[in-house]
Amino acid sequence: MNDHLLPVYNRAAPHFVSGAGSWLTSDDGERWLDCVGGIATNALGHCHHALVAALREQAGTLWHISNMFRIDGQTLLADKLADACFADKVFFTNSGTEAIECALKMARRFHWNRGDLERETVIGFAGSFHGRSYAAINASGNADYLKGFGSVLPGYSQVSLDDRVAAAAAIADPRTAAVIVEPVQGEGGARALSGEELGFLRRACSESGALLIYDEVQSGMGRTGRLFAHQWFEGVEPDIMTIAKALGSGFPVGACLASDRAASGMMPGTHGSTFGGNPLAMAVANAAFDEITRPETLAHAQHISDRLRAGLADLAQAFPDIIAELRGKGLLIGVRLIPSNRDFMALARERRLLVAAGGENIVRLLPALTMTEDDAGEALARFGAACAAARARMAEAA
Repeated sequence: MNDHLLPVYNRAAPHFVSGAGSWLTSDDGERWLDCVGGIATNALGHCHHALVAALREQAGTLWHISNMFRIDGQTLLADKLADACFADKVFFTNSGTEAIECALKMARRFHWNRGDLERETVIGFAGSFHGRSYAAINASGNADYLKGFGSVLPGYSQVSLDDRVAAAAAIADPRTAAVIVEPVQGEGGARALSGEELGFLRRACSESGALLIYDEVQSGMGRTGRLFAHQWFEGVEPDIMTIAKALGSGFPVGACLASDRAASGMMPGTHGSTFGGNPLAMAVANAAFDEITRPETLAHAQHISDRLRAGLADLAQAFPDIIAELRGKGLLIGVRLIPSNRDFMALARERRLLVAAGGENIVRLLPALTMTEDDAGEALARFGAACAAARARMAEAA
């Protein structure tokens, strides 16, 4: 059969046809325990009743009118987001990478609007991932994602998070417009930045006049047990922040949030989106926000995180030849492996457990914030079975 889809995905074998909570069902009737969650997207699990109800109600009322006109759901959600964090202004997008594009434009426009025309450089960090658009891959600087797409864009550079001297010098450069960083790296190896590290970046940006951008596309919206990962620490608030993924809990929506000062260069005509903030997306995102921000939801997410991390720590002791290190924060869990993470993912799939890959030979567990205690125990049992299978395979190969 001729496949007309652009071949940019290496798709796994299961063909899923339905989902409920933390479980997916494939076309052969098998049930799979989902610890990928659409890559940290399905924060409330599959087909959450409140989201289904919101979408159905909105679908019978109004789908799309464009941003030429007022969309009440945008005003409602923007107020909720601003009340919950540092932000004064919100721009809605369809995805995380679109939110990143807005943030990068906003940062440069801020300096241009003030007459600082030389301030264009955006400082990123090794191991980062900010999306697949052209500006986003240049902000990350990953050679694999840049290869074959022409010249590297000017005005982007990367330093190591571990090289404090180089980072300080880059931020202090009078040509630096902004610093972009993930408070918890996702694809780059599930590295959680400490309060001291974020505090250093905040102070360095404040002293130099550069804007600080947090990419919380993966770590935000309850993933770490707080609404946003940086909120675990005092005094580290950014100037601009991007969110997406769990904001719609499976429905495409993202947002770029900013302080009044950082957004001061943005005015009619400087940015826009045809579908961003459409009525359907706003209906689902408002319902998702209300569910995620319930104290019970965030407390449960922290409890399930503790449960999974304790169980994985036990597995690391039982399988020191398989598990090298535990990383991440909250329910963005990284397990650095000794055998190939890709081979391990296949072994996990054989046990109907879905986990995601990450940099530095990591597998990530990104379950729903609503995962039950029983499902967490089942995930640990299946992960342990995959560890045992990996050990047996290594013994056979020896």
